[in-house]
Amino acid sequence: MILHLSIRNLAIIDTIELDFGAGLTVLTGETGAGKSILVDALGIVLGARGSAEMIRTGKDRASVDAVFDVSRGLVVCDMLTEMGYAPEDGQLIVNREITAAGKNVCRINGRLASVAQLKQVGALLVDMHGQHEHQSLLSQAKHVGLLDDWAGKHVADLRNVVTELYRKLAGLRSMRARFEANDRERAQRHDLLSYQVSEITRANLQPLEDQALETEFSRLANSQKLAASTQETVNALTSDDNFGILDRLSVCEDSLALAAAMDHTLTEALMVVRTARLELIEVERDLARYSEQIEFNPEKQQQLADRLDAIKTLKRKYGDTIEEIIAYNECATKELQEIESSNETCTRLDSEINAVSNQFLNACGKLTSVRMGSAKKFAEAVLKDLKDLALEKATFEVQITEREPDANGADRVEFMISTNPGEAPKQLVRTASGGEISRVMLAIKSALARQESLPTMIFDEIDVGVGGRTAHRIADKLENLAQFVQIICITHLAQIASRAGSHLAVEKCMQVDETTVQVKTLTEEERLLEVARMLGGLEPTPTVVQHAREMLDLRGKICEATT
Repeated sequence: MILHLSIRNLAIIDTIELDFGAGLTVLTGETGAGKSILVDALGIVLGARGSAEMIRTGKDRASVDAVFDVSRGLVVCDMLTEMGYAPEDGQLIVNREITAAGKNVCRINGRLASVAQLKQVGALLVDMHGQHEHQSLLSQAKHVGLLDDWAGKHVADLRNVVTELYRKLAGLRSMRARFEANDRERAQRHDLLSYQVSEITRANLQPLEDQALETEFSRLANSQKLAASTQETVNALTSDDNFGILDRLSVCEDSLALAAAMDHTLTEALMVVRTARLELIEVERDLARYSEQIEFNPEKQQQLADRLDAIKTLKRKYGDTIEEIIAYNECATKELQEIESSNETCTRLDSEINAVSNQFLNACGKLTSVRMGSAKKFAEAVLKDLKDLALEKATFEVQITEREPDANGADRVEFMISTNPGEAPKQLVRTASGGEISRVMLAIKSALARQESLPTMIFDEIDVGVGGRTAHRIADKLENLAQFVQIICITHLAQIASRAGSHLAVEKCMQVDETTVQVKTLTEEERLLEVARMLGGLEPTPTVVQHAREMLDLRGKICEATT
């Protein structure tokens, strides 16, 4: 349960320190005094939405601190320990600070935490029933959640399985739809790539092949000129009339040899001539062989021309060089394989969708079965509480019908009620009045409290639309419920306020330059005057004060009787 709440610079609150005890605590005050701000503050420290707009005017930050007794909360203690925030001496300290820049700083037991973690922990600490939450009963879609909350962990676990399978199935279907949407584009791309890969592969290109082909083609295209030029060179080197270059060099060599024998300084010139002659002999031999190998082959020349044209065509399509064409082919082949594998992926997805769909429908069936089993017991529990709330003749049923499956299962859950004898139960959302809706919600909350043993329940004006005898019944129900859980209730009904074990009065104080909210724990005499005000206005008569005293005395007698 909550032990202490500290609020600073939130909305029109300057500083408020509140202590809470077990049982029923009421907060009263005039309309607009700021009572709901206190509930909002507790919501903020437990993970509700908080923004810079909530900071008090002129301040740069707002903060809320709460201290809880979790010594009996095994589930929350286990969660906190698992999250790394193990309680100390059975107490949990939670803090949240909001800055003007919109930054949220959260702490659990002095250690930094996220807003999501606060919310996760808060769900196990407090059940908050906001001022207009009873209107959620007017939404049929909310009914399944209330039934599941009452049914407990088994249904929650099954629902989590259903939700997870639904999300998985939705993801698979979305992926399959994307593949299906791109089928035409993918087929077109596949045909194009298949043609391109086939065209390049058939060409069987080799690196630098084009350069070698161009050289060979040039040789064939100019074979006659090459033959004539090489033969002319050979003839010049080896003329039959001793006027060939080699013959002349031989004469030069012989003459220089005689001269060098007489003058060694001519030896170097001799060696140059000799080397030149020997190298020219090699040139002559190479040219002779080259001349013999020259082909006059128009057919082969045409083949080379065709091959070069084919390579030129590929270059125009896929790259400026053979290396670029080969690289393009590798990329195209890889993409083609991916497209072909996508067809296999579609087949795999279809199989997986079918399997997960069966699992999902089976899980929905199990969830429906458990809900069916819980619905009657839940209706009986709510009906019992409705009779305690001056709806003795009411009938209450939970109707479960089949609908299109989603993350919550395949069940349409709707509460049916009849408040008049002889009338068949009809849709709650269409037949119940405002006062009846409030009592149905309180009955449901009472049933939930007994089932889940929530440590703290907060009601913000659960008494909307009721009065007289019904108000006494609601007061009885809250007082009885407070024996099991801590209840904090904002109320405008004296019948409820008179039953509280602790009474806090909220007042808005207006000064020239600022407005603040103050909260005071009332003494017995102050409480008498506050209950009288709630009964008869700002200046209650002696009769009203006496009535208030009798209401407070009645609570005292009830407490004595129960003890």
